[in-house]
Amino acid sequence: MHTCYSFYNIIMLSMLVLLLAVSCFLEKKSQCHFMHIVSFFPFVQYSKLTENKVLKKDSYCILCFLSSQVATDKVAGKLSSTLSWVKNTVSHTVSQMASQVASPSASLHTTSSSTTLSTPALSPSSPTQLSPDDLELLAKLEEQNRLLETDSKSLRSVNGSRRNSGSSLVSSSSASSNLSHLEEDSWILWGRIVNEWEDVRKKKEKQVKELVRKGIPHHFRAIVWQLLCSAQSMPIKDQYSELLKMTSPCEKLIRRDIARTYPEHDFFKEKDSLGQEVLFNVMKAYSLVDREVGYCQGSAFIVGLLLMQMPEEEAFCVFVKLMQDYRLRELFKPSMAELGLCMYQFECMIQEHLPELYVHFQSQSFHTSMYASSWFLTIFLTTFPLPIATRIFDIFMSEGLEIVFRVGLAVLQMNQAELLQLDMEGMLQHFQKVIPHQFDSGPDKLIQASYQVKYNAKKMKKLEKEYTTIKTKEMEEQVEIKRLRTENRLLKQRIETLEKESASLADRLIQGQVTRAQEAEENYLIKRELATIKQQSDEAITKLEQAENTIRELQQQQQWHKCSSRYSEDFVLQLEKELVQARLSEAESHCALKEMQDKVLEMEKRNSALPDEENVARLQEELIAVKLREAEALMGLKELRQQVKDLEEHWQRHLARTTGRWKDPPRKNTVNELQDELMTVRLREAETQAELKETKQRMMEMETQNQINSNHLRRAEQEVTNLQGKVQYLSAQNKGLLAQLNEAKRRQAEIECKSKEEVMAVRLREADRIAAVAELQQHIAELEIQKEEGKIQGQLNKSDSNQYIRELKDQIAELHHEFILRCEEMPLPNTTLCENAQSSVCYTLLLFLYAF
Repeated sequence: MHTCYSFYNIIMLSMLVLLLAVSCFLEKKSQCHFMHIVSFFPFVQYSKLTENKVLKKDSYCILCFLSSQVATDKVAGKLSSTLSWVKNTVSHTVSQMASQVASPSASLHTTSSSTTLSTPALSPSSPTQLSPDDLELLAKLEEQNRLLETDSKSLRSVNGSRRNSGSSLVSSSSASSNLSHLEEDSWILWGRIVNEWEDVRKKKEKQVKELVRKGIPHHFRAIVWQLLCSAQSMPIKDQYSELLKMTSPCEKLIRRDIARTYPEHDFFKEKDSLGQEVLFNVMKAYSLVDREVGYCQGSAFIVGLLLMQMPEEEAFCVFVKLMQDYRLRELFKPSMAELGLCMYQFECMIQEHLPELYVHFQSQSFHTSMYASSWFLTIFLTTFPLPIATRIFDIFMSEGLEIVFRVGLAVLQMNQAELLQLDMEGMLQHFQKVIPHQFDSGPDKLIQASYQVKYNAKKMKKLEKEYTTIKTKEMEEQVEIKRLRTENRLLKQRIETLEKESASLADRLIQGQVTRAQEAEENYLIKRELATIKQQSDEAITKLEQAENTIRELQQQQQWHKCSSRYSEDFVLQLEKELVQARLSEAESHCALKEMQDKVLEMEKRNSALPDEENVARLQEELIAVKLREAEALMGLKELRQQVKDLEEHWQRHLARTTGRWKDPPRKNTVNELQDELMTVRLREAETQAELKETKQRMMEMETQNQINSNHLRRAEQEVTNLQGKVQYLSAQNKGLLAQLNEAKRRQAEIECKSKEEVMAVRLREADRIAAVAELQQHIAELEIQKEEGKIQGQLNKSDSNQYIRELKDQIAELHHEFILRCEEMPLPNTTLCENAQSSVCYTLLLFLYAF
C-alpha cells in the first residue's frame, strides 16, 4: 500500500510539473493551434482507453461530446476538464491497486469490470483515505487549476464574459465537492439523453420537459436546442454559403440595428467584430429565405443568443425552425397580426387572474403593448439578464410561447402591489429599471412562480377565435371605411369640378348681364329717340289734320265764292297741287317711320337671338344706316324748304301784283286775307319743321362724328397696346441676349479656371505619386528588415522549443523507468494491473507532450 501511495505521489508531482509547463507554454502559443490539438485529443484517447479497458463506451461518448463542446469554447476550459479527468483516472487506478494489494486473490476480470464505472465514480477518494502529503498535493493542484482559470492572459477568462454564465465545469476548491458531483451527474444524464434522444423524446417527454425547466447545462445547450427544434439535419444548411453571396434589400437596416443588439456584450459591442459579422450574415441569409418577413429588429436578439451557443450555420438552421414552427414568423410579419393576438390573450389573462391590476392599467391608459410587446418579440432577452433569459429560452424551445404568458403573468403577480401605487410614468420606470434586476439572485424563483400560474390551452384557443372574429369585423369595417373614403374623395373631386364650372358660369352670367345692361342702355336711348320721332310725327299729323280741315273750309268757302276771278282759281289749283305733294311727302315720311319701327323691332329680335358682341355691332351699323337715312330725309326737307321759299317768293310777287286789283267787294278781301293768313301759317310751319329737322340732322352728324372719333381712338389705343407689347417683347429679347452673353462670359471664365485647376491638380498628383513611391520604397525596406528579424527570431524559438521538448522527454522517461522499477517490486498478481495503469497514465502524459 505504501508503494502505491508513493507511486501516486510521483504521478501527481509529474502532473504538477506538466501543469506548470503548460501554464508557461500557453502564453507563447496561439489559440487556434491549441484548439486543434485539444480537438485531436479525444480520438487518440478513445483508442488507447478502449484497448486498456479503462472506460466504457458510454462514458467515452460523453467525454467525446464534452471535448468537442469545450473545443468550441476556449482552451482553458478544455485544459481544466482534461486535467480533472486525468486526476480522477489516476486516483481511481491507485484505488484499484490498493484494493488488489489488500485482496491478492482477486481476478483480473474484477479489475476490468471495476474500471467500467460511470464518470462520477472516477472522482478522487475521500480525504480520509489519503495521506496528508497527498491531500496537500491535491490542494496545490486545485489551486494551480484555479489560477489558470482566473489568469487574465488565458483564454478561459475571455470565454467567461461571452458565456455570461456563472457556472464552471469543475469545482474551484475541495469544499465544493457536492456541487461538483451534482454537475457531473447532470452532465452524465444529459449525455445519455443526447445519445438516446429519439427514444427519450418519445417515451419520456415529460421527464425531458422537467429537466429543461431545471436548466440545460451550458455545454449541452447548443446540441439540445437543435434536438428540441429538430434542426440538426436541415437541407437549408447547405444553401447558407450561397445565400451569403447574394444581396438582400434589408442589408442597410440590418447594419443599422446590429450596433444596438447586445451593445454591452463583449462578443457584439465592438464595431465590425466577429460577433457583428456573423450576426449580419445570419440575418441577411434569413431575409433572403423569407422575403415576406425580411428583417425585424427584435429577431436580432434571438439570433445573437443562438450565436453565443453555436456556430452561425447551426444558428441559422435553428432560427429558421423557430420562425416556422414556434409562431415567430407570424409575430415578425409586417402586419404583426400574431403579436396583436398575443396581446389580446395576455390582456384577458390579466383581466381574469389580476382584475385589480387590470382596472388600474385601464384607468391609467397603460396598454399591454407598452410593456409586453418586447416580451413576446424577444422572449425576455431585452428584459432580463442573459442567465435568466437563457433559462426562459430553454423552456421556450421545449414548450413554445406558453412560457412567455406564464412568466409575464408571474412577473405581474409579484409586482402587483407596487404597480397599483404608481401612475403610468412610474409603471414604465418600474418595468424598465426594477423588474429586470428583480431575479438576479437566481431564476428558479421566477420559473417556479410561472408554473403556479393557471394556463388553460382550450381557453386560449377560444380567445384566439374571438380575436379572429373581432379582427374580421374590423377588417370589414376598414374595407367599408376605405370604400366610403374613396367615394367621399370622388364626391369632393366632383364638388370641386362643379364649383369650378359654377364659377365659370357665374363669370359668364355676370359678363352677359353687363353686356345686356349695356345693350339695354343703348336700346333705351334708341327707344327715346323713337318716342321723340313718334311725338314729332303725331304733332305733324295733328297739324296736317288741322291743315286739311282748314283746306276743307277753304274749299267750302271756295264753293261759296265760285264767282272769284280766274287768277284765284289758278292759284287754288296750284295750292291743291302743293297740298298733294305735301301729303305725298307726309305719306313717304309715315312709310319711312313705319319702316324704321319695323327695323327697330327686327333689330331687337336679332339682338335677343344673336350673341352679345355681334348684336351691339349690328345695332351700331343699323343705327348708322338709320342716321344716314335721316340725313337723306333732311336733305329732302331742305329741298322742300327751298320749294317753300320759292312759293313764298311767288306769293310775295303775287301779293304785289294783286294789291291794287282786290279792292272791289269786302267779301273778296276777306277771302284773300284768309288765304294770305293760311299761306303764312303754312310757310311758318314749313320753316319750323325745316329748322327742327336741320337741328336733328346736325345732332346726328355730331353723334356720328363722335362715334367715328371713338372708333379712331379705340383703334389708336389698340395700336398703342400692340406697340407696347412689341416693345416689351423686344426688351425681353434684348435682356435674354444680354443674359446669354453674360452666361457665355461666365462659362468662358469657368473653363479657364477649370483648366488652371486641372493643371494644378495634375502637378499635385505627380507630387503625390513621387511621395507615394518614396513611402513605398521605405516601407519595402522596413518589411525586408522585419522579414530578416522574423527569420532570426523563428530560428531562435525553434531551437528553444526543441530543447524544451527534449528535457520533458527525458523527465518522462525517468518517471517511466522509476514506475517500472516500482511495479517490479510489487507481488506477481498485480503485474497486469501495473501494466494497465502504466499504459493509461503514461500515454496520457505522452499525448500532452505530443500535442505541445
